[in-house]
Amino acid sequence: MEVSVHPLERTLHAHAGDNLLDVLRANQVPISYSCMAGRCGTCRCKVVAGQALVAGPEDSRAPMTAGQSVLACQTTLVESCAIEIPELDEVVVHPAKTLKGTVIGLEDLTHDIKRIRVGIPKPLEFSPGQYATLQFTPRHVRPYSMAVAQGADELEFHVRLVPDGRVTSYVASELKLGAAIRVSGPLGTAYLRRKFDGPVVCIAGGTGLAPILSILRGMVDAGMRNPVHVYFGVRTHADVYGLAWLRELQSRHAAMQVHVVVASASDGNGFRGGVVTKAVADDWEQLRGWRAYVAGAPVMVDAASILLRQKGIDPEHIHADAFHASGV
Repeated sequence: MEVSVHPLERTLHAHAGDNLLDVLRANQVPISYSCMAGRCGTCRCKVVAGQALVAGPEDSRAPMTAGQSVLACQTTLVESCAIEIPELDEVVVHPAKTLKGTVIGLEDLTHDIKRIRVGIPKPLEFSPGQYATLQFTPRHVRPYSMAVAQGADELEFHVRLVPDGRVTSYVASELKLGAAIRVSGPLGTAYLRRKFDGPVVCIAGGTGLAPILSILRGMVDAGMRNPVHVYFGVRTHADVYGLAWLRELQSRHAAMQVHVVVASASDGNGFRGGVVTKAVADDWEQLRGWRAYVAGAPVMVDAASILLRQKGIDPEHIHADAFHASGV
């Protein structure tokens, strides 16, 4: 059987039952991947013609046909088919690893956000904007985004404390300096596209600032000079944090502008009032040709993604990370 790969216009030979990602890797096809277990979404591609089977609950297999997206690592080839892979110039390959880390810093950033610094024995290879799974104990496991760029000998995470949250209650009351943590990753597809040199808009809500900081730091470290507008939305003035980091990044990136938006207009205290998506809508008539990075609560991420599409950004160029609350 044959697998046609678009837009490379290559034809690969395979056998029924082969894993799609294994076939692509064996033939040096440039495709991003990370966790190899269907969690991170990095190896997403599209079936253009033919049929493939995708792993489902309890190892059931669901047929996927033309026009449907699949994760290559979870896809079994059953007949000749054609697939389309995305963004050839932005391939990221960071095989997921598990490192044993140590808590070297615990700091309150706001009344309900903690900064956790984790020392690691060797740098974790990842792209700015990706996240990792932290295992504090076998019962306390949760994904969090890195706030630093790649290459550091420590990682940084911003954790919002949720009342009665199982994991965040542990972080708030029991986590101590020197505690051992397992860090597994990287995961996620909302990572920095370094080869793009056009204008960029970043929209962060609450602790969504963490991956946006990672992306901005990655841009500065890579010498990128794209015009970039950062919109940071919070509920009240008490929720604002990270301004010193943002100002420092601005000092190193002349084309960066930062907009802090406080939802309660009466609590603005010098910041813009209102909803962060409205601030973007008011500032820009159209954003055609831009790239966007969005991170935060699902409601904000969904609203921002809809707005950005309405403003002309191609959906494939909106890189979003929604922070779902399950397991908090």
